[in-house]
Amino acid sequence: MPELPEVETVKRGLNKRIVGKVIADVTYDWPKSFPNNKADITNFLIGARVKGISRRGKAIIITLSSGYALVVHLKMTGQLVYVSAKSNDRFGAGHPTDSLVAALPDTSTRVTLRFSDESKLYFNDQRKFGWMRLVPRQLVDELPFFQLLGPEPLDDTFNESDFQKRFARRQNSMIKAALLNQSTIAGVGNIYADEALWGAKIHPRSRVRMLHANELNTLFTELRDILQKAIASGGSTDKNYVSADGKKGSYLQIARVFRRDGQPCYRCGNTIEKIRVAGRGTHMCSVCQKERP
Repeated sequence: MPELPEVETVKRGLNKRIVGKVIADVTYDWPKSFPNNKADITNFLIGARVKGISRRGKAIIITLSSGYALVVHLKMTGQLVYVSAKSNDRFGAGHPTDSLVAALPDTSTRVTLRFSDESKLYFNDQRKFGWMRLVPRQLVDELPFFQLLGPEPLDDTFNESDFQKRFARRQNSMIKAALLNQSTIAGVGNIYADEALWGAKIHPRSRVRMLHANELNTLFTELRDILQKAIASGGSTDKNYVSADGKKGSYLQIARVFRRDGQPCYRCGNTIEKIRVAGRGTHMCSVCQKERP
């Protein structure tokens, strides 16, 4: 599933490409991927101009001149692919499959937005869990999905004290499970949870109640640092992926623990292990990240 850095990359790429464009038409093949009534599509989507793109957690918000917004959640296998009409400009991000670079539409294409200049934005989703929902702009924050989201970890107003308070509510949870819970903080998934926990020398199975304030402060710093580095690298989607600047997502080239099982730890030389925590494959170093009794 795309995480905060990957979705942020989607946001930045689309801001460069579709802001100012007018939506001329929409086609879709799966109602659950595009759960909007025809009257709203006619009145608030067709003919509307794209005013801006923003992100909340792992969701994209496309603000329209009609007073509505198109909220997009990529879920597990979603992609957004922009293809220009008259140039070679193409941008795709999301779940890494050949659809990011292949001819579109294809069998995974659920929604196609056609702009007045004949460029197109494709929403592809193999497993059909994602969606594009047309919502009045003033009601976006009231969507159940957004109501449950925790704060943005990179927000300038979010600090160590706020971070500790979020985890204080989950004293009996394993720290990795708490990190992955989107109601604790928004946008963190498996890759960056593993990376931040390794950086903070915290075992993924550690119960929140066992962690000292200084350990949570270190985790806060590590998490923010790793998310910022991942955004600068274009995310971790390294297969068939082109970023907003025409580059492949390269974070995995500098990953410190994720997908490095069987290789030496960069810090102590011990072999990186892959275990199961909170139902997810988890990469860690048993020497640097001591498991507490």
